[in-house]
Amino acid sequence: MRRHDITLVVNGVARQASVPARRLLSDCLRHDLGLTGTHVGCEHGVCGCCTVLLDGQPVRSCLTFAVSVDGHEITTVEGLGGDGDSLSPVQQAFAECHALQCGFCTPGFLCTVTALLRDNPAPTDEEVVEGISGNLCRCTGYQNIVKAVHRAAELMAE
Repeated sequence: MRRHDITLVVNGVARQASVPARRLLSDCLRHDLGLTGTHVGCEHGVCGCCTVLLDGQPVRSCLTFAVSVDGHEITTVEGLGGDGDSLSPVQQAFAECHALQCGFCTPGFLCTVTALLRDNPAPTDEEVVEGISGNLCRCTGYQNIVKAVHRAAELMAE
């Protein structure tokens, strides 16, 4: 099986991997680079658990071939807090507002909401619901997730 050498800037650090052409970005992150924060749920791009930021935009890593993002910048849930010891405003708000239960969907929500608030720092309830509509949660009922998005917006404005 032919392998392709790729370089990804993951969470601000250049990382190399040698991957088959059909290796999914989610598998590359988890298995080749050891970044297990990106979760894989449905493997069809429906649930949003695998969402990461590609050049700042949310993408489904389970639908993206790793070779197609050679040279690009990827931010995973591990990179949202910056130095690794602190939480991002979005992570802090999710914790404060109890916006997670089992936590399986949380990394995808955190990446999605980070991009949402970057593009719209003061979303309405309707804009939040629309913004997170591509991410599924089986535990929370979404009310606290919506609250967390608004709380994160407050924290970012401070």
